Amino acid sequence: MSDRPRLCLMAVHAHPDDEVFGTGGTFVRYASEGVATVLVCATRGEEGEIHDPDLDPVEAAPRLAEIRTQELLRSAQALHIGAVEILGYRDSGMAGTPANEHPECFHKADLNEATARLVRLIRRYRPTVLITYNAFGFYGHPDHIKAHQVTHAAFGLASDPSFAPTPNLRPWQPLKLYETAVSREGMRRWREVERTLNPDAARDEDDRFDPEKLGTPDAEITTRIDVRAYQDARRNAMLCHRTQIPRDSFFLKPLPEELAAEGFWGFEEFVRVRSLVAAPEKENDLFAGIR
Repeated sequence: MSDRPRLCLMAVHAHPDDEVFGTGGTFVRYASEGVATVLVCATRGEEGEIHDPDLDPVEAAPRLAEIRTQELLRSAQALHIGAVEILGYRDSGMAGTPANEHPECFHKADLNEATARLVRLIRRYRPTVLITYNAFGFYGHPDHIKAHQVTHAAFGLASDPSFAPTPNLRPWQPLKLYETAVSREGMRRWREVERTLNPDAARDEDDRFDPEKLGTPDAEITTRIDVRAYQDARRNAMLCHRTQIPRDSFFLKPLPEELAAEGFWGFEEFVRVRSLVAAPEKENDLFAGIR
């Protein structure tokens, strides 16, 4: 019998399609290595846009949660994700919109109650590694920020038998907690390439995706995961999200040969914020120090 520890990766995201950005290649890579993979999605994305040319936006809007859930499941299949769980909250919409005040939205959820929902999933799946967003939710979305808060709380409480007792599930302690990141250098490069491949969209996004505001200083990046071998799967997962990612999106455009050769989009970056095992200061494996 093998004495190697069972490895499990769980990522906590806010909406369908978030799983592709920052963790898409990582999911496929670790699944290919035999690691159990779990995606937790807080909402079904009711407040998303509708870019699918085959849908009538007026007709589709009331059932967008159902549509996006099916997109999520197809994406998860493309990424070889072993299990998908939805926390069951409503999409809060972008910061400052009326949807932020909906009583069932994730943004308004009681922190202890939302943490208990995630703790039960942690105890069921027993992840070794947890991933979520940074304190700013990468770009300030209320649901991303809430996912950060809930995941950090759950990391510390899942092993406490007095919190959200689960008689049929033993307490469980994940060993490492990561936040998704894009280095400032990488984001500057991304903006440069986007201006070349999709100049009109790039102008619209310049203020929203400011590398100096949203990028992580290179010195703070602890972990870079090589996902160059999994770009086709990542792109196929993006194609599943027809309502959210337009067909002419920068993220779906074929890369010039020189960019493909240099591995553009080929690495996903993280900041390790908690570790209960000794691990290298700089890693190329989320399970460094565990296996």
